[in-house]
Amino acid sequence: MTIVSLVLWIAGIALIAVGYSRAKGPWARYQALKVEDANAARYNAWRGGVREDSSTTGASVAMSMLRRQAQQWAGLAVVGFVLVFLGFLIK
Repeated sequence: MTIVSLVLWIAGIALIAVGYSRAKGPWARYQALKVEDANAARYNAWRGGVREDSSTTGASVAMSMLRRQAQQWAGLAVVGFVLVFLGFLIK
């Protein structure tokens, strides 16, 4: 075990922890908005599709922003996994 591998492990574990904790919130909110959107679509279909408006809504913009935030933080966690893996490769 070298100092470099130890530093890579510590940095990787820190990035995994930060990435996971920061991605969890936006992902949960995105899922909740997705469920609400599906519920509104079912209700609209039940009413006979009176309001077939396919324009961009505030909820769809929020969903795309939350999805992008969750992807960015999850990407940071993936970088952490790569660092941990590299720490094991370095001898």
